[in-house]
Amino acid sequence: MPKPQKAVRPPALPNFRLPELRPFVEPGGLQPEGDYDALEFADLDLTGAEAQSATFLECALRRCVLNEANLRHARLLDGVLDTPHGVGTMLADAQLRDLEINDARLGGVQLSGATLTRVRISGGKIDYLNLRQARLVDVAFEGCVLVEPDFGGASLERVSFEGCEVRGADLTAAELRDVDLRGTTLLDLTRGVDRLRGAVITPSQLLDLAPRLAAELGVRVEA
Repeated sequence: MPKPQKAVRPPALPNFRLPELRPFVEPGGLQPEGDYDALEFADLDLTGAEAQSATFLECALRRCVLNEANLRHARLLDGVLDTPHGVGTMLADAQLRDLEINDARLGGVQLSGATLTRVRISGGKIDYLNLRQARLVDVAFEGCVLVEPDFGGASLERVSFEGCEVRGADLTAAELRDVDLRGTTLLDLTRGVDRLRGAVITPSQLLDLAPRLAAELGVRVEA
C-alpha cells in the first residue's frame, strides 16, 4: 500500500509589533552601513540611495520610491514596507526577517542570494523578481501578481502562494520543500517544471503543466 502523504506545512507568519516610530528627518538621506531603529520613512523619494549594509530594525517605509536604490547586504528586520514602488531596487544578499510587504509596485527587484525568513508579501505586482540562489523560509505570497519571477537555484521551504498569479516563473535548479501552489489563480512555469518535487499542486494544475512537464522530461505524447 502507498504511504500516506504528509500534510504540507504552512509558513509561519511574521511576528513583531512596531514601537512608537519617530519620523526619519536626516537631510543627508540614507547612508551605507547606516543603523536605523524605530523610524518611519514616509513618502520619500529614495531614488539612487546608497544604503548598502544598512540595518533597519522595527522601521516602517510607507509609499517610498526605491528606483535604483542600493540596499545590497542590508538587513530589514521586524518591519513594514507599505506600497513601495520603483524599478531596479538592489537587495542582493540582503536579510529580510519578520517583514510585511504590502501592495508593492516594483520591477526588476534584485534579491539574488538574499535570505527571507517569516516574510509576508500581500497585494501589488512585482515584475521580473530576481530570487536566484536566494533562501526563502516561511514566506507567504498573498493576492499578488508575480511576472516572470526567477527562482533559479533558490531554496524554498514552507512557502505558499494564496490568491496569486504566477506568470512565467523559472524554477531551474530550485529546491522545494513544503511549497503550496494550490492557491494560485494562475500558475505558469516556463522552466524548471521538473523541480516541483516538494511542492503540492491541484489535479487541474497538473493537467495544465503536463505538456511542459512531458517536454522537459523528454516524453513524446502522440495520439
